[in-house]
Amino acid sequence: MAGREHGAAGAREREQRRTTTWAEELLGQLRPAGQDVRRVVSWLAGATHGTACLLDATGARLAGRPIPLNGPLLADVTSGRLASAALEDAGRHLRAVRVGGPHSPPLAVLAVSRTTPFDRQTAEMVTHTATVVELLLRARQTSETGRRLREATSALRLAILQLLMVEDTVSARRVAAGLWPGLLDTDTAHLYVLQTRPDDRERLAEESLGIAGEQALVVRCPAEDGHVIVLAPAEATGRALRSLVAGRPHTYLGGSTRQSLARTATAYGQAVSALALARCRPDGTAVYAERTHPERLMDPGALYAWSARLLRPLDVLPHHVRAELVGTTRLGLEFTAVRAARILGVSRNTVRARMDRTAGLLGADLSRLSVRAAVHLALNTQAGLDTTAAGPAASAEAAGPHGVVRFGDLLAAPALRAWAHELLGRLAADPRDLRGTLRAWIAADGNAERAAHMLGVHAQTVRGHLRGVEPVLERRLLATGSDLYEVVLAHLAAGDLETPAVAADE
Repeated sequence: MAGREHGAAGAREREQRRTTTWAEELLGQLRPAGQDVRRVVSWLAGATHGTACLLDATGARLAGRPIPLNGPLLADVTSGRLASAALEDAGRHLRAVRVGGPHSPPLAVLAVSRTTPFDRQTAEMVTHTATVVELLLRARQTSETGRRLREATSALRLAILQLLMVEDTVSARRVAAGLWPGLLDTDTAHLYVLQTRPDDRERLAEESLGIAGEQALVVRCPAEDGHVIVLAPAEATGRALRSLVAGRPHTYLGGSTRQSLARTATAYGQAVSALALARCRPDGTAVYAERTHPERLMDPGALYAWSARLLRPLDVLPHHVRAELVGTTRLGLEFTAVRAARILGVSRNTVRARMDRTAGLLGADLSRLSVRAAVHLALNTQAGLDTTAAGPAASAEAAGPHGVVRFGDLLAAPALRAWAHELLGRLAADPRDLRGTLRAWIAADGNAERAAHMLGVHAQTVRGHLRGVEPVLERRLLATGSDLYEVVLAHLAAGDLETPAVAADE
């Protein structure tokens, strides 16, 4: 009698150990390293010595190996009429369990097929595994919802930046007001560009968001994989970003001067220019330095009169069309068409088409560097005026009684000529003829091969000379933008190049 009792107790103990073993294995699937529905279904197949399959509500397989399921049976389980079902067909034993609560749409159906009947333990395995699968599917669903929300928010931030880039501040404020009230309730802001390795950008963007909160617009740059753009009205944000970058390897920060929201594109160009300097700084940060810009050495009234006359063909366009053309052209003059397209979220063909339309209206050949410099000057002059006064009317008032002002008249200002001779005179210290190479390269509209042919040297020599010019003049030349156009204006003012003909001079 005692022997039978001892044997029964031993059997119960072995059964309990087996139950504990499979339960522990199943719970192990919930560990962070093992949260994979496919792995859970595969484990169940092995644990039950059968075939396991996870199907969605339509019968499509999500995980495991295919199991033919009776259509009405699947419909009964997914509809909630049955929480589970078991049947025997052609020597196969099948068990199907609904994954998900009875009063909500089903997440899936878990089915197991085996050659031997289901005992109590294997039936419990299927039921408990369905619970684990439900937890994992809901976690994945929550994670996916969170991911989509983050992507949507990121897309909205980018859309706001793109609207600001084309000077549509009204629409930008309208979009921002719903999610970040007060963010753009300002007239001016700094723009910062942070650079890191592409693989580290996501972390840098999240840390920047943590620092800025709702006090700045943080955007993953659509043009450069390693860049994060931060538009910050508050000065404190800039200080916090400098602290973030300090001592961090392969991470740099370039900042603009405070600019109006309508001049976000200008601020972006300044920040990118400062970023180039930041890479050479011990602390990895730099802010665009205010220096003597050629337009500030011109007669303001004459400059406004000339720029208004040059851009007058654009004034007949509807406001939104004009803003779109002007914003795109300004970006296209600052950067390549490809980069401008990525920033604006359009195709490069769209950028080129808008620039071609602008060029056609202005009667300007934008393939010529000197003409690009002139149009860039006019666009920036008007952008600066529009942020401080009331558009065309203010432009006319600022122009005063200057009559017809030609581009050459602006370039003849004594202060501008003195600045140009001083700037280009810095190149004389180098034994190479850097000034001659630079002049030929600008005359060739930035084409190194054509400039080399004109000079009778190799194209690599031209590029080498240009790289030598950049640190002397403290301006980037090989990348298009404001720095290059300032150097072009210096050549025009110094008389090293012929003044281009633009429509406003006719």
